[in-house]
Amino acid sequence: MGSEVEMATYAVNEDAVAHARRLIDKRQYVLDSDWGEVQPGPEDENAFLSRHTWDDYAAWHLGLAEGANPETKARHAFVIGDLRRVHRSALIACVYRASEWRHKQVELAAHDLL
Repeated sequence: MGSEVEMATYAVNEDAVAHARRLIDKRQYVLDSDWGEVQPGPEDENAFLSRHTWDDYAAWHLGLAEGANPETKARHAFVIGDLRRVHRSALIACVYRASEWRHKQVELAAHDLL
């Protein structure tokens, strides 16, 4: 008898998709970066949230955890950039993670942005 791990379910954040497309159209992206080095950490996120709204924060995340409080970091997943520019390496990470955990719609949204 194995234990079942309950996995969060995510809806695609269409506002984040639109935000990413606008940034890409404006050439506000980084093609070559080490995502492990440039990915925003908790301090970066807190600094961003001190100057921006939760909607602004959400615009950087392709996935929204269903049932989570909208004004919590736990609600937001699959970050697409450094909170300034979209990173190709972030989108690749989103495709990989979403595929790994079977979040097909998020995977497809990230793949389409690539």
